[in-house]
Amino acid sequence: MLTALRRLPPNVWLIGVISLLNDTASDLVYPLIPLYLSSVLMSGPKALGIIEGIAEATSSILKLISGVLVDRSNTIKPWIVWGYGLAGFSRPLISIANSWVGVLGIRMLDRVGKGLRSSPRDALLAASVPPERRGLAFGFHRSMDNAGAVLGPILAAVLLGYGFKVRDLFVISIIPAVLCLGMSLLIREPKNALAEVRRGKFSWNFHSLPIEFKRYLLAVVVFTLGNSSNMFLLLRARELGLPEAQVPLAWATISAIATIFGTPLSALSDRFGRIRSIAAGWLAYGLFYLSLGFLPPGNSVLLFGLFAFYGLFLAATEGVEKAIVADLAPSTMLGTAYGWFNLASGIMLLPASIIFGWLYENAGATIAFEFSACCAVVSTVLLFRVKLRAD
Repeated sequence: MLTALRRLPPNVWLIGVISLLNDTASDLVYPLIPLYLSSVLMSGPKALGIIEGIAEATSSILKLISGVLVDRSNTIKPWIVWGYGLAGFSRPLISIANSWVGVLGIRMLDRVGKGLRSSPRDALLAASVPPERRGLAFGFHRSMDNAGAVLGPILAAVLLGYGFKVRDLFVISIIPAVLCLGMSLLIREPKNALAEVRRGKFSWNFHSLPIEFKRYLLAVVVFTLGNSSNMFLLLRARELGLPEAQVPLAWATISAIATIFGTPLSALSDRFGRIRSIAAGWLAYGLFYLSLGFLPPGNSVLLFGLFAFYGLFLAATEGVEKAIVADLAPSTMLGTAYGWFNLASGIMLLPASIIFGWLYENAGATIAFEFSACCAVVSTVLLFRVKLRAD
């Protein structure tokens, strides 16, 4: 595994380190936004919901647009540079916002940056390695991304413990932003990796994508319908008696496990096939949700074990779900394919969270978690309709 990692192209390593730094900065400030809104700007949950809903919807739509434009322009690097630069340099501006509307505008800039870079970055990763190493490349990227999700909150806790104020941490986030921008300028366009395409009228091009990709996308949509916000997991943990001080540790457990096992588990898909890897992960997700729905209160040890199991699900699927897109899409439409994948998996989070929240409140936690488990099973059945030459 170490030898294989050392042989990954410089672009893959650069993207991995950039994601580590960017997510460290993002998770340094993201958990503080609710606190900043309530204690400094005197705004409540309603404002937070509006901010995050609009910001994430903006990001999802732009992921598709940037992916299509990558195929039309046949260039990747500028989208990544602008994406990381815009996101990184917008976060410190939260420190000067004097209302929740200002925070909304800044969060939208951050998510615009994410929307601009995500699909082009995925296309770059796919184009930088041969098909038999895509699982390894995407798994490595997701591991670095999850490592940032661990380091960011820890760094925030340390800085706050040393007397830094919340506003100070927003300003400090400029440091990784500068590093990310500088490193993104070192990225090289992969030679001959993206086939030349005819420049023409802008088109979504969904009808031109292969039928197997569309079948895969349908499975992703059904799965995501049952994959609501992870905040519900933390809410359930609290209901089951996990002490408030241990809730962040439960979330850190998920990210830490995903970081450690993301690369090796994703790399297994290069050998044993993407379909089998994703199916195993989705069924594990269903088992986790079923267990969490029926778990009796008062068993913190078992609860932490389940959260670690959820981290294994993320490790086994996050990279592979993206690697298979490149297996199914033609090289001339990599950006477009990743755009549709990112749009479908992102935009469905809104109805997923609404449905799960309604079931949770009106029918009880068990029914809500059973619904998500059922979606995982149905999506797995749909997944096996996808035919891969590699499988």
